[in-house]
Amino acid sequence: MYKVVFLDQDTIPEHIQFRPLSFEHQWASFPTTSQEQLTERLDGADIVITNKVVLDASTLRNHPSIKLIAVSATGTNNVDLNYCQQQGVAVCNVQGYATQSVPEHVIGMLFALKRNLFAYHQDIQNGVWQHKGQFCFFTHPIADIAGSILAVVGSGSLGGAVGELAKALGMQVIYAERKGASEARAGYVEFEQALKMADAVTLHCPLNEQTQNLISEHELSLMKPTSVLINSGRGGLVEEASLVDALLSNEIAGAGFDVFTQEPADENNPLIANAHLPNLLLTPHVAWGSDSAIQGLVDILLDNIESFVAGGSHNRVV
Repeated sequence: MYKVVFLDQDTIPEHIQFRPLSFEHQWASFPTTSQEQLTERLDGADIVITNKVVLDASTLRNHPSIKLIAVSATGTNNVDLNYCQQQGVAVCNVQGYATQSVPEHVIGMLFALKRNLFAYHQDIQNGVWQHKGQFCFFTHPIADIAGSILAVVGSGSLGGAVGELAKALGMQVIYAERKGASEARAGYVEFEQALKMADAVTLHCPLNEQTQNLISEHELSLMKPTSVLINSGRGGLVEEASLVDALLSNEIAGAGFDVFTQEPADENNPLIANAHLPNLLLTPHVAWGSDSAIQGLVDILLDNIESFVAGGSHNRVV
């Protein structure tokens, strides 16, 4: 019998359905798990499910019973993949489940920022309309989406889906080459050139040593003053303090962030500390979270586990 432990099931809404696994097992789930609680909860576990709980080498070394780590997300930066590779611990993730939810969230942020919806909402709250005394007022620029250029950084399933939706809205979509690449592949635009061309930049790449602070002071300086930056990938892709400086100095026109360097973020985070800015739109890592997307995630997660037990390798990254 397999012991299956879900370390942070509160990352899945209560109304999402989990079908019974098809093999004999013992299921233990916890709303959240701190690092101090890991030793007890991983005791005797064969299969561990985690969304964001960190499983590093020092933790895994103390639990040799673990045969599979099933990540209930696409990103695997919370798991020590090198250790798992060396010790024969299988790791799988969930891919392709949010190719409708994330693009719609990105496009929603794009419309809100380019048309300054949040800024106008704040103006109404602050009595600007009453003061102007006209049927309308124009305190912020309003830009059309159609005809503008969207630079997509990260051309996987999510970046590609965002690009297709943007094309349907009449946008010109370009895909940025990897930062620092000696030359751009066919169908890609050199990284810095893409930033210079874009009216909006959207990030969809994984977080690793190569992409940490992918966008910082220098990259922001390359963008148009009318451009906006949207990050629904990983918080560490952007140096947050530099982004706030760029917004305050009007170096770029706006930013929409669904992800943060630390989650949950508090008032010490530069984005949270400046959440009042009319051109900064923040959401709490929910771009992936439509009901249909999360149900799809759970179904794939359980498929991955059943495939492993049956000797398969569905969505294996290790």
